[in-house]
Amino acid sequence: MAGSKRSKLKKALSPPFAAKSPEPEPNMDDDVLMDDLMAQLDSRDTSVHAESAAVINEMNINNAADTPPPAASPPSQKQDSKARHRARMARKAAAVADQQAPSNPEQDERLQREAAEEERAVNKVCDENGLGMFEINPDGHCLFSAIADQLVLLHVVPPKQASYAHTRAAAAAYMLAHPDNFMPFLPSEGGEDGVGSTSDTGIMGPAAFERYCATMRDTGAWGGEPEIMALCSAFNITINVVQGGTPAVVQHTPLDSPGGGAKVAWISYHRRMYGLGEHYNSLRPKHTFSETVKSVFTMGSPQR
Repeated sequence: MAGSKRSKLKKALSPPFAAKSPEPEPNMDDDVLMDDLMAQLDSRDTSVHAESAAVINEMNINNAADTPPPAASPPSQKQDSKARHRARMARKAAAVADQQAPSNPEQDERLQREAAEEERAVNKVCDENGLGMFEINPDGHCLFSAIADQLVLLHVVPPKQASYAHTRAAAAAYMLAHPDNFMPFLPSEGGEDGVGSTSDTGIMGPAAFERYCATMRDTGAWGGEPEIMALCSAFNITINVVQGGTPAVVQHTPLDSPGGGAKVAWISYHRRMYGLGEHYNSLRPKHTFSETVKSVFTMGSPQR
């Protein structure tokens, strides 16, 4: 594979997964309860957010105390995607629960300062390019919803077709059709911290890659750099990601068109502005905000 293609996939911008879910029933088993609690982990309701994290953390502590140590496994044994997802969400729950500890004024001040700096940096780029921020629901599909919103503005797809389901399917299909462009940059199912993840054997294999693409297509799994590159190529567009760091604008072009796509989409990436969770928004031309331009998304779900 050409070096230019490899260089495009070195970094990862990965917002968290959190799909909306109803309150759990009292008689749910632990697995179902855990799934619903994890789905609420990014709720905008701070009390729901904190309570879910605290319960998940307590359940994990209790499970660890009640479960005997597993038998030794050969290094090649892999975790399934659900187990890896739960482990990742458990780490986040522990971090959220940690935040409920007595307030640290210095830390709070630092986080508020970083959030304000990020907001200023993103707004500066928006002002320079005549853009305004269109907020996308923080439901785990934000990257795909933001790109779908841009595809409507660019007249690449009609409004009725634009949804996170459509962009998820497009990204997964492109990745499946071009595995050599993506597999070398994805860790084995053991995860980045898993056995062999830093060696050749730690690279994701074909079967695991197919499962990865299916998960990306059919669930609320987080989207990041590989998916952005796939979307650039699937729709032949350049995707500019505005962020608070350096550089202020990260440009992504189709893998087979390093000079750029036919049209340019703009989205923003946030680490601090939305609390603990990372997030993507769509950046629309400012004039569209004065027109009757409505989002094609309702609570993050595609229109039927």
